Amino acid sequence: MVGIIIVTHVSLGDALMSCAQHIMGRPLSNVAQLAVSKADDPDKVVERARQMIASLDDGSGVLLLTDIYGGTPSNVANRLIVPGKVEAVAGVNLPMLVRALTYCHQPLETVVSKAITGGLEGVLYMLPGSNE
Repeated sequence: MVGIIIVTHVSLGDALMSCAQHIMGRPLSNVAQLAVSKADDPDKVVERARQMIASLDDGSGVLLLTDIYGGTPSNVANRLIVPGKVEAVAGVNLPMLVRALTYCHQPLETVVSKAITGGLEGVLYMLPGSNE
């Protein structure tokens, strides 16, 4: 099963994990979150992330989901990419995470693709009465 690490500014990853667990209705044994603060030493954060990757990777690979591209969390994730083994996607949102979890038993390449489409399709302009 593909491991997923949510690498975000402060407590965003924890909130996303909590919401995803509520939606999925099961423990998320293949998911971890790494909170990053602007006060953190990026080298130490990278080392913590490497330890998380090692603990979550059962041979299926790990997907890093990070919040805003260009921020410290995405810069950390970028240093961890190993094509085909550790992949990263920026712009994490709840639909992206839920989609990645739904397909986490598929190959890493599929999980990456499904996460991206889930994130994109989860952003909609809402009109009054559109959800009735």
